[in-house]
Amino acid sequence: MSDHDTAPTTAQVIAGAAGPTPEGAGVPMPPVFEDAEQERRYRKEQLAAGFRLFGRFGFSEGVAGHITVRDPEHPDRFWVNPFGMSFGQIKASDLILVDHDGNLLHGARPVNRAAFVIHSEVHKARPDAIAAAHSHSLHGKAFSSLGVPLDPITQDACAFFEDHGLYTDYRGVVSDAEEGKRIGAALGAYKAVILQNHGLLTVGHSVAEAVWWFITMERSCQAQLLAMAAGTPKHIDRETALRTRDQLGGHFAGWFQAQPLYDQIAASDPDHVN
Repeated sequence: MSDHDTAPTTAQVIAGAAGPTPEGAGVPMPPVFEDAEQERRYRKEQLAAGFRLFGRFGFSEGVAGHITVRDPEHPDRFWVNPFGMSFGQIKASDLILVDHDGNLLHGARPVNRAAFVIHSEVHKARPDAIAAAHSHSLHGKAFSSLGVPLDPITQDACAFFEDHGLYTDYRGVVSDAEEGKRIGAALGAYKAVILQNHGLLTVGHSVAEAVWWFITMERSCQAQLLAMAAGTPKHIDRETALRTRDQLGGHFAGWFQAQPLYDQIAASDPDHVN
């Protein structure tokens, strides 16, 4: 992932991206918490909102797809969606807590086995990743069948330039820890991995970041498929692509770009926090 691990100040954000700004104006910044319980509540609400966004974008495919967030007090545990529940109906109180050994610690419904196998190994492999997102989105799974990485053909795609892996060893529905480990290895230190013949998986230092990378990667796959169908896309040169990635591909940038979408969910689906 990008080296931008520290959130910039409001002044730095405005200086780097905003145009003319009223005196004293600010922008949203990641919250800081006084205790683990407060942060746990926030992460669960962010996770529920992330599922509502996945539902809104049409990323559901039956019971497939999952987003997870690491528990702030117990890093070997993560919260995940209940098996078989619609993305568009998930609330914070519906979320399931499971540890890396497969023990169900909280919740009234079972956990999708593929969700546990993939996410437990991804979280083990990437202790820096707070959240991970995966679904069988239409353009992501179509693009994954090509077995190639995303090209730097648009500004948005540059966020993933030399910062996503490719897993080429599809063996059916993920049901064993060894395949989860192989997916974690293919992800490596990147922000995303394309799972050939399967779909996309993204990670982040927050739920909002992981969700944003998934949304924009799905749309970048769509853009490349459209461009390839129309002709031969022109690539952005490596130096420009890397510079653009540095501007768009950091942890704070991912979190910040998700905020308008999260604001929409807060307004349209206030029950997600229940």
